[in-house]
Amino acid sequence: MAPEGSRILNDSIMDYTRWVKSMEVKKGRPSHLRYTRILIDFLIYVIHKDMAWENMFTPETVEAFRTYSGYKGAPSALRALSDYLFSQGKIDQPLQVSKPHSSLPDIYEQYLSYHAQSLQPSAGNLSGVRRILRLLHGYLGRENIRLSDLKIHHLDAFMATFEVSENTRRIYRYHLRGFLRYLFHERKIIKRDLAPLLVGPPMFAQRKLPKFLRPKQVKKLFDSLTLSTPTQMRTYAMVHLAYSLGLRPVEISRITLDDVSFQQAELTIRERKGGNPVTLPLPEKVIKAIALYVTKGRPESPSRYLFLTHQFPFRPASSNTVVGHISRAMKQAGLPSSAYWLRHTYAQDLLHMGRSIYEVKEMMGHQNIQSTHRYLHINTELMRKVLFDEKL
Repeated sequence: MAPEGSRILNDSIMDYTRWVKSMEVKKGRPSHLRYTRILIDFLIYVIHKDMAWENMFTPETVEAFRTYSGYKGAPSALRALSDYLFSQGKIDQPLQVSKPHSSLPDIYEQYLSYHAQSLQPSAGNLSGVRRILRLLHGYLGRENIRLSDLKIHHLDAFMATFEVSENTRRIYRYHLRGFLRYLFHERKIIKRDLAPLLVGPPMFAQRKLPKFLRPKQVKKLFDSLTLSTPTQMRTYAMVHLAYSLGLRPVEISRITLDDVSFQQAELTIRERKGGNPVTLPLPEKVIKAIALYVTKGRPESPSRYLFLTHQFPFRPASSNTVVGHISRAMKQAGLPSSAYWLRHTYAQDLLHMGRSIYEVKEMMGHQNIQSTHRYLHINTELMRKVLFDEKL
């Protein structure tokens, strides 16, 4: 007689397969057929291992099964099944699969946990921090330098080993400064806070100010948007969110169906930079754009994320997907701009409306007032109107 966990898994795979077929997935779609084979083999693997239900959907089990079966697509197939089971209330949380990485010494891993808990960064950000810490650890090992003996000239020499753009160096220094502050303030491992000393060359005129769209360009963008396909409906809603609420691409990608209140005309952003959730009013045009996508463009899926990919198994759209499709829409409108220009345009509109710099800071979700001050330097349209009664 098969163990209880195996019976539950067997029934769950059958239910999931019926659900996929009910969605009228095209016959012969490779991912659909491949997932079915992988899940059947996973059932055999679970029976062979006599595995308990609560141990089936863990990163460790996925990696063990992937190694055992040789299926490169095993993580994707099991994650798709887990998303379905989570929506049915059969498991407590969907499977989180990340790329395997080698562990660092405890102090580095402890900082990564601290960083993840305190700032709630994206997976991409955390991966970037891990990468620079791994490189630093390797450099200190080759140079026979203990972490407690770290000096600023060691860090300067480490930074000199990279043949990358200045923008990439800036990101590396940013990640390192967080680690240095942790070593000094939280762990008392180094005798001096080296974070303020780790700086790049003065930027002065090299620093790029935020770029934004003029009213005629905004009109041109929205006039060019079409709603013939599900992808176009999704892009239409994304553009409205970026322009009308000034949301970052990563914030747009993380919106769930539960965050949108059509009745209250509100949107809750739960995962904002700095960890401060906020509830924003939704303009009528944005509500209609979201409603159109949900009712006519969004794939049928157990996932609660608002924006999904349009290929089976319909994953949550990443921030890169948001950036790519908004930028493509702007390019098709003949605008030499990027997705972030819409966020910057939102900030300019707030200033034109007479909002204070502190109000703009809160509405933009800035952690530092200096980030908001940048917009004051480019608000030339309002300055000309006041000083010269001139309009651009």
